[in-house]
Amino acid sequence: MSTTLADPVEMIRRGAPRLIRSEEDLAEYTRALLGLTAKPKPTAAEQEAVNLLTFLIEHYETVRYPTPKGSPTEVLRQLLKRNGLLQSRLTTEFGSKATASLIMRGDRQLTRSHIARLSKRFHVSPAVFFDETSAIPVRRNMKKKSAATKARQANPPMKTAARVVTQKGVAR
Repeated sequence: MSTTLADPVEMIRRGAPRLIRSEEDLAEYTRALLGLTAKPKPTAAEQEAVNLLTFLIEHYETVRYPTPKGSPTEVLRQLLKRNGLLQSRLTTEFGSKATASLIMRGDRQLTRSHIARLSKRFHVSPAVFFDETSAIPVRRNMKKKSAATKARQANPPMKTAARVVTQKGVAR
């Protein structure tokens, strides 16, 4: 066994980082992490501390604030319940109570702007509102246009009555 871990109880008694158990601990660890990451050239020991604090903060947030799973509507219901809100409080995000009602019943899907506003309000990633059945494409498969195609589209030929001169010089 390493001499570093010879007495882990003594390490904790002396103030070694431990699991975060409260919002106050989270705030304290976050302040310490921000202080360390603000340094322009952290030492190896400081970088180890950054890694440990990051791990502890991520663990606490994952346990305390699990990412909702399910369809976009189920996720929204979970977020409303977690925050003690009624669907009528979402008129700002949806534009009207009627739209909120249609979405919550599943008669209408979330739009990109709905998702952006909801993720901002609930402080979650927009990704929580996407599932394999979402109709909003994340990225379209579009072919790259050649330079010649781009030039043709930028300067389309004019559609006018043009005079065509043949080899004999006669206009048609």
